[in-house]
Amino acid sequence: MCRIIELSPLSNRLRLIVFFIGILSLHGCATTKGVHEESRPVPKESQPIPRHLEEYIERNEFSVAKGDDVIGRLAFMSLEKGDTLPDIARHFSLGINGVSAANPGVDVWAPKAGERIMLPLSFILPDAPRKGIVINLAAMRLFQFKGDSESLAVLTYPVGVGTEERPSPTGQMYVERKVVRPTWHVPASIAEDHRKKGDPLPAKVLPGPLNPLGEYALYLSKSSYLIHGTNKPASIGLRATNGCIRLYPEAVKKLYENTPAKTPVYIVNQPYLTGQSNGVVYLEVHASPEDLDAVEFDKIYAKLRNIEKESGRTLDWSKVKKVLAEARGIPVPIFEIRQGSGVGVAGPVELKHPGELYGRPEIPELKTDAWSVLAADVSDEIEAVRLAAIINHQGPQIPARVLSKNNSYRVIAGPFNDIREAKDAIKRLKIDLEIDGMLIERAAAKPPAAGAVKEEPLVADIAKTGGSGNPGGYALQIGAFAEEKNALSLSEKLKLKGYGTSVRKYGKRPLHLVLIGRFDTSKKASEESKLILQKYGIKSVIYRY
Repeated sequence: MCRIIELSPLSNRLRLIVFFIGILSLHGCATTKGVHEESRPVPKESQPIPRHLEEYIERNEFSVAKGDDVIGRLAFMSLEKGDTLPDIARHFSLGINGVSAANPGVDVWAPKAGERIMLPLSFILPDAPRKGIVINLAAMRLFQFKGDSESLAVLTYPVGVGTEERPSPTGQMYVERKVVRPTWHVPASIAEDHRKKGDPLPAKVLPGPLNPLGEYALYLSKSSYLIHGTNKPASIGLRATNGCIRLYPEAVKKLYENTPAKTPVYIVNQPYLTGQSNGVVYLEVHASPEDLDAVEFDKIYAKLRNIEKESGRTLDWSKVKKVLAEARGIPVPIFEIRQGSGVGVAGPVELKHPGELYGRPEIPELKTDAWSVLAADVSDEIEAVRLAAIINHQGPQIPARVLSKNNSYRVIAGPFNDIREAKDAIKRLKIDLEIDGMLIERAAAKPPAAGAVKEEPLVADIAKTGGSGNPGGYALQIGAFAEEKNALSLSEKLKLKGYGTSVRKYGKRPLHLVLIGRFDTSKKASEESKLILQKYGIKSVIYRY
C-alpha cells in the first residue's frame, strides 16, 4: 500500500522535498501509474480524425520573441510498421531521451503500428546568457543564439553527453579551433577500457567510418573536450560519450558552418526549467524523483515562489507536483500570469508520417554469394524484431533482419562481402552487445523470396560458429530456447531416442542450446546431421566448441 503526500498551496520547500522522498517509494504503485497513464497521449483510435495533417514542422531554427523563454511547438504523429523511436528521433532532430520520456510505455525498438506518439519539439531555453552556444546536459540539448535581444534567433540540436563515470564538464569556455575530418587521438584511459574488453585500439584513428568523431569537430578551450559528429547516430540523446558533446552528422555540419572560432560556449546542467510565453508560465522537468538534484531543485522552487509573490496569486501546486513526478521533458503550462492570458496559445499540431525517415538504416538483401551471421534464434517474434533493430542501429551499422519458420525467429546479420567482414561483425556483436554470433557460410545464405521477410535459410547448412583458438570439436545444435526448461525437455526426449545430448548457454540474455554429440571433424557432424534429418525430419546446425 502506498501513500501520496498532498501538497497544499501553503506548502514550503521542505514539504516539496518530502514529496520527492515519497515518490522514491512508489515503484509499482497504482497511484503513480495512474498519473503516468493520465498524461500519456490518447491512443489513435480514441482520437477524432483530424481534418488536416501537417506535412512539415520546424525542428531546428526559431525566433525568440522579446520576454519569451519557450520555443517550438509540440506535435503528434501515428507510427507505421517498421518504425523505431531512434529513427523518428533523428528525422525530427530529437534525441532518443526526449522521444522516450515524452512517450512512456512505448517500445523504443518495436513500437506498434498505428500507435500515436508525441514529438517533443517545444523547449524552454536554459537559464544562461543568450549568446554563442549554450548546452543543457540535463536536457541533452544544444542551443546556438544569433542576433540580439531585439531580434534573437536560436538554432537547436539534440546531443549525446558524457556518462556518469566520465561526465561532460560544466562552465564557460569557447571554441578554440575547428577541424574537418578530424583524426581521433585515443586517450590512454579509453585505450585501456577497450583493451580490457578485448578490443584494442590504435594510438590514433584516421578519418573514416570507424572514427567516432565523425566528419566535423569543434575543439573547446577546455582541454580534451570537443563538440563533434558521430558514427553512432542512435546514441544521440544518451549518456554515452567520454565527456565530449556528440551531434547527429547532419546537425554538426550545420553547427560547424555557423560557428566561428572564439564563439563562447556555456555548458549547464539544469534538469528543472521554467519559462514564460504569451503570459503563461511553463515548467519542464528532465530529472525523475529518483534523480533529485537538490541544488537545482532549490533554484526552481525559489523561482516558483517568486512567481507567486509577483502575481499575488497562488500556484496550483498539485499541477507542479504532477509535472515533477512525470518528468516528461516537455514544457507544461502551470500558471497564467493574468487570468485569460493563455487564450489563443497555439496547441499541438497533427503531423503526417514522412514518406521516408531521414537516416533510417538501410538493410540490403541477402545474397547467395555473401556471408551472414546468426545472431539469435528465439521463439518470440517481438524479441527478435527488437534485437534486429538494435543491431541495425550499431555504429557503423551491422545490417540485420528477422527470418522465421515453424514458430522460430532468427536474427540474421549481413550480408557481408567476405569472411573477414563477417568475423568482424561477430566480434563487434560480442563486444558491443554480448551476443555470440554464428557464422553462416555463403552457400547457406539463401535469400528470401521477393517481397518476403519470413523465409529462413537452410538451417542444416549453417556452419561453424565464429571464434578463435582451438575449436575443441563439433556438435549438432537441434534447438535454441529462451526458457531453460524447454531446452531440458527437448534434451530428455532426444535422450530417449538414444542420443547423447547437452544444454549449453550463450548470449547476454542466455539462449539455451540443445546439442547432440561431439565430433572430431565438421564432416562427421555433417554426416550425422543428414542422418537425423532423414530419420526424424529434424534439422540441425553444426556447432563448433
